[in-house]
Amino acid sequence: MASLGSPGALSPTRQEGSSRYQNRELSLLDFESRLLDLAEDEGAPLLERVKFLAIFSSGIDELFEVRVAGIKDRVAAGLRAVSPDGRSPIEQLRVIRSKLEGLLSRQSRIYLDKLVPALGEAGVCLVDWEALDGDDRCHLDQVFEHQIFPVLTPLAVDTAHPFPYISNLSLNLAVTVRDPYTREQRFARIKVPPLLPRFVAMPDGARNVAVEQVIAAHLDSLFPEMTIESHYTFRVTRNADLTLEEGEADDLLVAVEMELRRRRFGRAVRLEIETQAGADVRELLTRELEIGPEDVYDIEGPLDLGGLMALYDLDRGDLHYEPWAPMTQPRLATAEDEPVDLFAVLRERDVLVHHPYDSFATSVEAFVAQAACDPSVLAIKQTLYRTSGHSPIVRSLIKAAEQGKQVAVLVELKARGDEQANIAWARALEEVGVHVVYGLVGFKTHAKAILVVRAEEDGLRRYCHVGTGNYNSKTAALYEDLGLLSADPDLGADLTDLFNFLTGYSRRSSYRRLAVAPTGMRTRIIEAIEGEGLAGTDGRIVIKVNGLTDPMVIDALYEASGKAVPIDLVVRGVCRLRPGVAGLSETIQVRSVVGRFLEHSRIFSFGGVAGRPSEILIGSADLMERNLDRRIEAMIPVVDAEARLRLSETLDLLLADDAQSWIMASDGSWSRVRVAGGAGDGQSAQLRQQELAMERARRRRRDSDSLSSSGGQERLSEGASNAPQ
Repeated sequence: MASLGSPGALSPTRQEGSSRYQNRELSLLDFESRLLDLAEDEGAPLLERVKFLAIFSSGIDELFEVRVAGIKDRVAAGLRAVSPDGRSPIEQLRVIRSKLEGLLSRQSRIYLDKLVPALGEAGVCLVDWEALDGDDRCHLDQVFEHQIFPVLTPLAVDTAHPFPYISNLSLNLAVTVRDPYTREQRFARIKVPPLLPRFVAMPDGARNVAVEQVIAAHLDSLFPEMTIESHYTFRVTRNADLTLEEGEADDLLVAVEMELRRRRFGRAVRLEIETQAGADVRELLTRELEIGPEDVYDIEGPLDLGGLMALYDLDRGDLHYEPWAPMTQPRLATAEDEPVDLFAVLRERDVLVHHPYDSFATSVEAFVAQAACDPSVLAIKQTLYRTSGHSPIVRSLIKAAEQGKQVAVLVELKARGDEQANIAWARALEEVGVHVVYGLVGFKTHAKAILVVRAEEDGLRRYCHVGTGNYNSKTAALYEDLGLLSADPDLGADLTDLFNFLTGYSRRSSYRRLAVAPTGMRTRIIEAIEGEGLAGTDGRIVIKVNGLTDPMVIDALYEASGKAVPIDLVVRGVCRLRPGVAGLSETIQVRSVVGRFLEHSRIFSFGGVAGRPSEILIGSADLMERNLDRRIEAMIPVVDAEARLRLSETLDLLLADDAQSWIMASDGSWSRVRVAGGAGDGQSAQLRQQELAMERARRRRRDSDSLSSSGGQERLSEGASNAPQ
C-alpha cells in the first residue's frame, strides 16, 4: 500500500499540547455527559430518557474495554510518551477517574431520584424486594424456582475450588456464608446468566424487580443449611480490544476466531461493586482480579444500567417519541408505490438519500435487490462492516450468487463487537459461491460502497452506492446517515479500482473522484482547508463528523482560522480541537448535536460564499488518526445540484438547532445552546433540526404525490426558500 506523505507546506508553530489539543478520553467523557443531559431532559418522553441513560452506561463500558485498557497496556509496558494534550499515561488514568467519578454519581442520582419516581408515576414501577408484600413474594418464589434457580451455578472459593473466572461485563453476586457447625466463613460467586431478563415483571404488568434482587432473596435455596452473612453485586470489565499479530494472518478468519476466544480472558481493568460492600469482599476481589484500588468503582443503586434497554422496549407509545416511518425518496417513488426502475432513475441523475428521513428499504436495499434479480446485471461487489441479523441485503447477495452472478463481498471481520456475526455471514456467503474477502491485515475496511455492473445496449454500465453508514436496516432507522446512488462513469471506474485493491494486489493511490484513506484522504481534506485559507475572510468551512482528533487536520484548521476563515464544526463526540482561543482558533466554533437519532453522517463543505463555488463531500471517515491511517475509507464529492442544495440545508439546520445542541468554549467545556429569544425563557420557538428534517421528508413526499396525481412530471427541488431563516 502506498504510504501517505506529509501534507505539503503545513508546519504550524507548535504550542504546548495542553493548550493546543484536548485530551481524547476527557472529550469522550464530555460526550457521555451530554447523554446524561438528555436523560435529565424532562421535555423528552420518559422511556427515551431511560434509553439515553442506558446508552451512557454502555458507552462507559466501552471506554474501559478499549480506551482505558489501552492506556493501562502502555503503563504496563513502561511507555512514557505523552498524549497530544501533554499527559503521561498515568496522568491520563488519574484524570479520567476524577472526571468519571462525578459522572457516575450523577448517573445514580438521575436513575434513583428522577427516573425511578417518574417511571412509577407513569405506571412502570421499579420496586425493591423489601417493598413487596407476601403475595408478591410468593409469585417471585415460583418464578425463581421454575425459571431462575435451574440455570444458576454457585461457585465456592476455597482450597479445593480456585477463584472462578469472572467473564467480561457479567453481573455477579459475591456471597459470604458461614458454616453453622464449624463457624468457618466461605466465599462464593453467583453469575447472573445473561439470558435471564434484567427485570422480572410482576403479574400486574406495571411493577418490575431487578433479577439480582430476586436471586439474592433466595440464597438459602442455593446454600442450604448455611448462614448467609452478606451478599453484594459486582461486575468486572476486561480488556476487550481485538489485536492481531501479523504472524497470525495466514488465515485471517482463523486468526480473528482465535483472538475472540483470547479476548474472553483479557486482563481486568475495572471492578464495579455496590457501595455497601464489605472490606473483606473488596480485598478478595481486587487480589484475585489483580487490580488496584484505583480500579474499583463504588456504585450506588443497581449495576449495569445498560440493562435499562429492556424497559425501553416496553410497548408504551405514550412514553416514546411518536413513531417515524421513513419516506420513500420522491425520485424513487411511483404513484402506486410500485418498485421503480432504479437503473433508469440513476441514468438520469444521481440520487441522494438521507436516512432515516428517507427509507433505507426503498433505496439501498431496493438497489441491491433489483441488481440481484435483474438478468442484465453481471456482477455485484460490496463492502460489509456491520449488518443486521436478518439482513435483506445479504439475502439479496446470496440470491444473486445463486443466479450465477459474479458476487464479491468484503466482510470486515475486525468490526469491534460484530466479529462473531460477521464470521457467520462470511461463511453463509461462501457456501453459495460468493467471493468473500476478510479484509486487510493491519487495516479495517470501513468504506461503505456497492458496485453493480450491468450489460446494456451501449455496453457495460456501472451503478454505485457510496455512503456514510453501515448496510444495516436496524441502525438505518436509528442513525442519521447519507448515501449517494449514482451511474457516474468516473465513480464507477473508481469503485472498480477500489474493489480490485481490496480483493487483489494493487498500489493505486489516486482516483478520479474518490478520496481513499489511508493513501490520500488526509491530503485531500488538508488541501481543501488550505484552499479556503487562501481566500481568507471570503473562505468558508463547515464540517460535520463524529470525531475530530487528528493533529494534522486540527493544525490545518488552526492555520485557516489564523487567516480569518469562518469555520463551523459539528462534532458529535470526541473533539481535540480548542475553538475560540486567541491567536489560534478565534474564527472556529464547535458544536455537538445529540438527539433522537444518532447523528452519524460525515459532511465536508468548503467555499460557497462571496461568489466562490463550493465543494461538498460525504464519506465514511471521521477526522481521526484511526480513520485516516489505519482504515480503508471512501469519500466522494457530490456534484448533483439538488443533492448539494439538500446537503447545504442539512448543515444550515444543524447550525441553527437550539434545542439539542451544545457549544464548546475555549477552555473545552460544553454548554447547552439556549433559545435565541432569551436563555430558555420560552419567548422564542426552538428549532429541532431532526424534527424539521422529518417534516421536510413528509412534505417532499406529499408534494411528489400531488404532482404524480395531477400528471406532472417535474422533479422536485426544495429550493433556497426552504432554508432556515
